[in-house]
Amino acid sequence: MTGLGSSGGDLVKGSGHAPEDVALEIADAVESLTSLWSLAAQEAVLRLSVHQLRALRALEATPDLNLTGLAERLAVGLPTASRLCDRLEAAGLLERALHPRKRREVQLSLTVQGHRVLDDVAGRRAHALTAVLAGMEPADRIALSRGMGAFLAARGSGPPG
Repeated sequence: MTGLGSSGGDLVKGSGHAPEDVALEIADAVESLTSLWSLAAQEAVLRLSVHQLRALRALEATPDLNLTGLAERLAVGLPTASRLCDRLEAAGLLERALHPRKRREVQLSLTVQGHRVLDDVAGRRAHALTAVLAGMEPADRIALSRGMGAFLAARGSGPPG
């Protein structure tokens, strides 16, 4: 099996182009990207846990979610989501407000500081990824871009999971 960073001469079995072979290479690349992503997030002005960052991203994507909606998006229980919101609110990243039309519902929204933190993390991640991509040959960057486009197109038309 060859890794993404190898010369290709160390194939153990298979053609190297079979879906199973490529899947293993991509898994290695995703692990590396995840590490790069995590390091960039940890260098942000305000260090956030993965769950906190996911919650902020969910609120950015869907403003004015309620606690139930956030819990569903994060696939966590209501008590966990509530504690998460407590910490984010205490840090000044999230605010809770009564829904204007539904008296029993509380809306969650990002504060200006919450948006700044997300922008900071996104900028650091883009910078880290750009540095890696700059070390690649232009033809390899083009091939990666095309491959990612094809992957996303196939993923969009295939079964979830």
